[in-house]
This record gives sequence, structure tokens and C-alpha cells, in this order.
Amino acid sequence: MNGILIHGIDYDDTHMGSVTHTTASLLPTTLALAEKHGLSGRDMITAFVLGTEVAARIGSVAKGGFHQTGFHPTGVVGAFAAATAAAKLLRLNEAKIADSQGIVLSFASGTFQFLEDGSWTKRLHPGWAASSGITAAYLAGRGFRGVEAPYDGRFGLYATHLKSQPAPDDVAQAFAGLGTGWETLNVALKPFPACHFTHASADAAIQLHNDGVDASRVKRVRVRVPAGVMNIVCEPREVKLRPKTSYDAQFSLQYIVATALLKGRFGLGELAEHALRNPDVLSLAERVICEVNPDADFPRHYSGAVTVEYTDGAVREVNEDINRGSPERPLSESDILRKFEETAQRVAGEDRATLIRDAVLQLDESVCIDNLTALLAQRISGIKQ
Repeated sequence: MNGILIHGIDYDDTHMGSVTHTTASLLPTTLALAEKHGLSGRDMITAFVLGTEVAARIGSVAKGGFHQTGFHPTGVVGAFAAATAAAKLLRLNEAKIADSQGIVLSFASGTFQFLEDGSWTKRLHPGWAASSGITAAYLAGRGFRGVEAPYDGRFGLYATHLKSQPAPDDVAQAFAGLGTGWETLNVALKPFPACHFTHASADAAIQLHNDGVDASRVKRVRVRVPAGVMNIVCEPREVKLRPKTSYDAQFSLQYIVATALLKGRFGLGELAEHALRNPDVLSLAERVICEVNPDADFPRHYSGAVTVEYTDGAVREVNEDINRGSPERPLSESDILRKFEETAQRVAGEDRATLIRDAVLQLDESVCIDNLTALLAQRISGIKQ
């Protein structure tokens, strides 16, 4: 359930190279087992970082390829990461950690079919990955044998989910510096509650709004994005132009750019039911055309460029080569704290949100995590447990 809730509003983080929402599966995994076994905050963080490294490197081998075959790496790769983190917290030896990987191969799942109808199934993926990882680790700990080549075997992860084995150089590059270089530092935090592929375009549209956009004179809006994201946030066009649900909207580059151009923002309020029916936004969205940027260095960056063409021939353009929140353009500490406060206070209230924030920031010094879990488990006013 925690995995579903973390991923539910698409405001979670993303490891850029693997295109994986690492925290969405690893936080539920490590939180659950650290609480159950009375482990320290440092134990929890260690397992969390270990799982992040596993997700980042297994996923980076694909170079965004899972998306092209219709698989969601947060669910698929996240299961392997969760199994490793769980095995670490259960203090399994090397052989049993390897068995947990071989077992979880049979659990790893999650497809992008939700893009066709705005259904909620994507929200399940990190929660299922966490549950699968914990189950695999417990089975391995009790002697259950897993397959010996879960990644590169004849019917392993890459052969079945990428339709071909990756190039040796891609594997070597993804696993270079294991244990000395930390991919955890390359996890990007989201400034917007939407698919990460849309963020650079949203920022570009907001800048154009701030410079002054007259929607009544707009003839066309051209948005250029990497080829690897077109089938996720731009297609099918008829679905993207009129989102039926908030989830449709979070994966519609047309809707997000139109909203940002008109309002100068894109937050949780822009996903409300009335916002999805705004005639001005929908009218402008129909004039948004998505195009491939052949020079984009996806998946290293999720770039976006927005060009507004007016009926009188005037043109305004903003290009965001590096999306805000990425390692090269990280959110500041105050940005991160503000994001937490704005979201947590919606359900927990200001005082309790402050206590949760402080407990998280002191987690590495905690002998156990009971204080944090007690704060998280408190009844929310007006909502029955």
C-alpha cells in the first residue's frame, strides 16, 4: 500500500539513466522490514542505498529500452532492487542474496497498457515490486532456490523484456564503478506531479507564460522532446488532447504544456476534475504539436523545447536541455523541504508534518525507526483507518 501511495500522484523521484522511480519500491521495502525487525535508521538507509544502486545499474543497461517494449522499469527493475534491499535487512549471505534475484525474476512485472485508458494499474507497480522483493528474500532465506542467470540468461530479464541481449559495452558501462561511484546521487527529484518526461517542457512553457503569452493569438505550439518519450507522453494524440482522468493528464504533454502556458504553473490543483475540463486549456492543447528532437541525449536528460507561433508570424521559443531536478540542476534543500511541506500538510497538518520531517532528517541517528513509523501511522483527522 505504501508503494501505491508513494507513486499514486507521480510526484516521486527518478533515477535518470535507468528511468526508474527507485524510492517508490525501496522505501516501502526498507520501512516495513526495519520496523518489523527493530532495525536502526542507519540499517534502513544502507539497504535503501544498496537497492538504489541495484535498480540504477540493472535499469541503465536497457538505456530506456524497457519503455519501448511496453514494460514499466519501476515495477520490473524495482522488484530486483527490493529483493536485494530486503535480503540485506534480513542479513542473508551472498548465495542467498543471489537466490533472491533468481526468485524475483518470476515476480517482476508491470506494463504501460494503462496509457491507453488512464487506468490506475501503474500505481500498483512499485507496491507489487516491494511485496515481491520481500517475498523473494524470505523464500531465499528459507532455502528456496532461484535461477542462476536472472539478468542475462536465455530467458532472463533482458532477453524477455528487451527482446534481445544488451551489448557488452552497455553492461560494462552500467556497472562501472560499482561500490565506489554512487548512482544514488543521480536520482532526480520532481518539481511537478507528472511524468518526468514532461518537466523540461513544462518549465519552458512557464517561462513563456511569464514572458507574456496571448493564447488568443497562438496559431501553433511546437514541443520537441526525445524520440524515446514520444510514445509515453505524446501518443495516442486523441487520448492526450482530452484527458479523461488525472492520470491521463499526468502523461499528456499537450495538456501539461497548454496548462503551463496559460496558468504559469502545474501542480496538484491542475489535476482536479474541474481543471481537466477547462475549455481554454483544452482549446490550446489542440494546437500543441509534439516533434522529435534528434539531438536529445535521452535518457541522460529529459529535455524539452517549446516554440509558440502566433497568427501574425511572431515566434517565441524556450529550450530546456537539462530538466530541473536532475543532478546537473538539482533542487535546493529549501525546494525539497517546501515540496514536502506543501504535500504532507494537505493530509497530516502543519504540526505533524514538521515532526515527520524532523524524524526523517534524523533517521541515520535513530537506534530504531519506531518514532517515525508512529508518526506516519497516526490517524488522519476525518479519515477512518
